[in-house]
Amino acid sequence: MKGSLLAVAAFASALSALAATPKVMVVIDEKALGTISTSEIETMAVRMLGDNRVETVDQSMVKSNLERIQQAFRGSGDNRAASVMGREFGADVMLIGEAVSKPNAAKIADSNLRSYMASVSLRAVRVDNSVNIASASETATAIAIDDVTGSSKALKAAGEKALKAIIPSLITKWNANNDGAGRRVGIEITVGGMDQIWKLKETRERLKGMKKEIASVVQKSYAQGMAVFRVESFIPAEELAEALVINPPTDLKVQVVEIKPQTIDIRVVEAVKEDDDDDDDE
Repeated sequence: MKGSLLAVAAFASALSALAATPKVMVVIDEKALGTISTSEIETMAVRMLGDNRVETVDQSMVKSNLERIQQAFRGSGDNRAASVMGREFGADVMLIGEAVSKPNAAKIADSNLRSYMASVSLRAVRVDNSVNIASASETATAIAIDDVTGSSKALKAAGEKALKAIIPSLITKWNANNDGAGRRVGIEITVGGMDQIWKLKETRERLKGMKKEIASVVQKSYAQGMAVFRVESFIPAEELAEALVINPPTDLKVQVVEIKPQTIDIRVVEAVKEDDDDDDDE
């Protein structure tokens, strides 16, 4: 019995630690050989954050909005843009930075080997107040016979050093400065029955209008009568589903198909309007 209680306590402690970590959005401007865009360090960052039980914004969503995100950074400055973009995608912290690798001009001795140097600078910015909470800058060199391999090795080496420095600091600073108030749950809502575009519009507007229940809404996809939304909810999935059923989108009814801790499957159907005309009373 005592062993079971200890196991439950350990599990609860692990859940508590997970809930205390922020949701992070990773946007790093990476250039191999000085000009070629790559995503070596972004990929590494998502993996390392996951290893530390830190949830990240889906990188496919980041990639599909990359041009708009980059334009926001150019127009508003890093921290302000980080706050705006992070809030839109439901992040608590933006991990932003720059990384570049270049080959040295001369080859090594009489061989075909060449050395490559990479530099990486990263910052973690809180979305709610645009304040830097952690930073790291690292360099690394690599030796290779061709540009692709050398550039990649140097970027990965410098990126790993920078991420190992910034991720623990990011989590520690977040926990120290965050009292746990206003914590959000990432929930994916799949909505069937979207056979007309007005139903999609009304559903999207209803979700965006639930300010007390939902912090942010992102429409991930819409195809063949099915829409998928990603929301950051202040309440558990079952309570959010109940709120949608009780107060559905305009002219629609909501039917619940399935509820899990981080997913809700629902279907919308057109509400039957009551006939206001009286029956013939003769």
